[in-house]
Amino acid sequence: MVYEEPLALAKIEWNDLTSGERHEFILMEGATATIGRSKDNNICVPERHVSRRHAVIHYRDGIFMLSDLGSANGTFVNNEKLDGPFPLAGGDVIRLFVPELRFVAGVTEEEQESASQGGTLIMPAVTEGRCPYVVVTSGPQEGTEFPFLSEIVTVGRATSDATWEICLQDRAVSRPHARFERLSGADGWRLVDLRSANGTRVNGKYLDPETEHLLRDGDVLVFGSSMLLFRQG
Repeated sequence: MVYEEPLALAKIEWNDLTSGERHEFILMEGATATIGRSKDNNICVPERHVSRRHAVIHYRDGIFMLSDLGSANGTFVNNEKLDGPFPLAGGDVIRLFVPELRFVAGVTEEEQESASQGGTLIMPAVTEGRCPYVVVTSGPQEGTEFPFLSEIVTVGRATSDATWEICLQDRAVSRPHARFERLSGADGWRLVDLRSANGTRVNGKYLDPETEHLLRDGDVLVFGSSMLLFRQG
């Protein structure tokens, strides 16, 4: 099988409010980029109004989509507050309450080379040899990561007798709530709601009970009142 290098499609620009330093990140085709105050984000914006994990840009069917990750102060595009995934277009201004980032369509070869050398080139996830995981971005266990260490990973409310792999300290989560399943003979995973009381949302849409969703890197998942981000590896 011939490997095709992903294309450089867009970039994110922002100026540090304190130092005035300009930052630029290149988004490759298929890339997922998390944005937040924590240094483990793909795009770190160390400003006090920004949540540790504030928002995510994920590539879907030829379009970069922006989703809020349950941030304290919200995510805005062109001064409109997001209430679900938003398709980004060239020139859109992303505001993290105070800091502003600009989404620019189109990247030159020089910009791509500079980003590659500077470590600001954001590539799609590589699944081979890596363990997928989910990280809690909003809720009582914010920042907690749950790696997928078995072929089936069940999500449910944390109780004294809970046996599921992902226990959430959230009274709105059912016992159990949903299940991740590895696809047979593939690196992919699917998510199934287990007829939970409050439902399971993926990228803002509710899953029908017992209907599977094929997961992709950057999917935003909501169980009860807890929001989690799926990372392929």
